[in-house]
Amino acid sequence: MAVNGPNERETQGDGRLSGGAIASLIGVGLLVIFMIQNTEDVQLDFLAWSFTWPLWLLTIASAALGAVVWFGVGVMRRHRRRKDRRHDRRD
Repeated sequence: MAVNGPNERETQGDGRLSGGAIASLIGVGLLVIFMIQNTEDVQLDFLAWSFTWPLWLLTIASAALGAVVWFGVGVMRRHRRRKDRRHDRRD
């Protein structure tokens, strides 16, 4: 029986996917289905710009931007925790 360490979050000891990995795959699958079903063009107005994009491209751009923000917040949180732990060790 394998013992999972803190860095082995993606798979369990017997090769099964974790709950987070399964949720991510389901989310990506739903996103792909949404993109396939929504192929019409939409007009976007942002500040002084106005342009037309396919709805699937807007969807993937929004999802990518959301993922980058989510990842960035996670990185900042981990950095803050490490910094706090280092500070606590010095005391």
